[in-house]
Amino acid sequence: MAVSFGFALSVIATAGLVLLAPRWAEVLQHRGVPAGVAEGLAVPAAAFVVTAPVVAGMAGQLSVVSVAANVLAAPVVASATVFGVLATLVAVVWPSGGEVVARLAGPEAGWLIVVARRASAVPGAVLPWPGGWWGGFLALVVATAVVLALRRRGLRVLLALILVGGLLIVVPGKVIAPGWPPARWTVVACDVGQGDALALATGEPGRAIVVDTGPEPGPVDRCLDRLGVERVPLVVLSHLHADHIGGLASVFEGRTVGAVAVGPGRQPDWAWRQVGQIAARHGVPLLELEPGRRLEWPALTLEVLGPGYVSEEEDDDGTQINNGSVVLRAATPAGRVLLTGDVELAAQADLLASGADVRADVIKVPHHGSRFSLPQFLAAVSARLALVSVGSGNRYGHPNRTTLDTLTADGALVARTDTDGDTAVIPDQSGPAVVRRGK
Repeated sequence: MAVSFGFALSVIATAGLVLLAPRWAEVLQHRGVPAGVAEGLAVPAAAFVVTAPVVAGMAGQLSVVSVAANVLAAPVVASATVFGVLATLVAVVWPSGGEVVARLAGPEAGWLIVVARRASAVPGAVLPWPGGWWGGFLALVVATAVVLALRRRGLRVLLALILVGGLLIVVPGKVIAPGWPPARWTVVACDVGQGDALALATGEPGRAIVVDTGPEPGPVDRCLDRLGVERVPLVVLSHLHADHIGGLASVFEGRTVGAVAVGPGRQPDWAWRQVGQIAARHGVPLLELEPGRRLEWPALTLEVLGPGYVSEEEDDDGTQINNGSVVLRAATPAGRVLLTGDVELAAQADLLASGADVRADVIKVPHHGSRFSLPQFLAAVSARLALVSVGSGNRYGHPNRTTLDTLTADGALVARTDTDGDTAVIPDQSGPAVVRRGK
């Protein structure tokens, strides 16, 4: 337990409450602050200062609203704790009585949840910060400097002015022109030109699964930088066409990658060799995804639905390779997302014939919205949001007008990377919502 973040935070926070909070409360009282108010301010401030270095190193971010949130939460903490302890003791000898006592803590616990959710939703509630040991040490240095600075009147005034200036400049800017990425993004279709590259949030800070990497190094790297992705547990290459694997090497730049996964297809041969060389160069395993495979992270589940059949031969127009694309169904906080690679008519028909559940709230439209999409397949998916990853002015005529009309007729809102730039899917009260970064 001594090396777990939760235990460390509990011990450090308790130490702050014992060693710092009483002294700070006494100082505030000497300056005319009422005793109750002084204690209410000193306790969360002390807890924040001593835990900030650990939080910064662990999460790579710092909260600017935690002290205020703890002030709001403080009035119910005592009663919630007392009822919780009583419920534990009573339940040992009288389970139903313990349940009654536990229900008395319900309103207090509900208030804590409301405060936490509302506070985290405040624009600019968290600031990005370097993670790891160096980030934690830097936060410790800054926290110590601030505490020492508060002892001098001139520096207190300067810090107050900086704080007020930040509130007047940063917060309105966040409300009027929110930055990128949007809070709680779950899926982002990266603008990589004529190709595919998607990031799926795992629910862990700075981590995302990458599905396809675009036609060239650079665009996917910049997209992941904008999203703050530092660790990629898995890169999935739906198939081995250049517009899906060309940016693979750049995913490794400045990031930790766990593994690279492919489908059963091995064509074109040059692409297969290239993928293997990149994986070997970085010392990561090369995995094969077969239908029925299930992969899970805290806020993301991937299920492999296809391909059901893969040709061993390379055809002239690439149709066979497209139909060998890995098809994934993702469960995210924004709903179900169907990732289709470049599957064309035959593979779409195979999915329908197999009885696979292809229903989804969001679909990554097959093959950049080409005309080779079955209306029956799109109707079976019945998506509310359709993401088209496509390059501006491409020579293939993507996306096809008939395909777009079919999607909209089925009730889908269409978002395109060629006109909308990076496109994020976020959870909303009524289902998935889309946020466009713009070109």
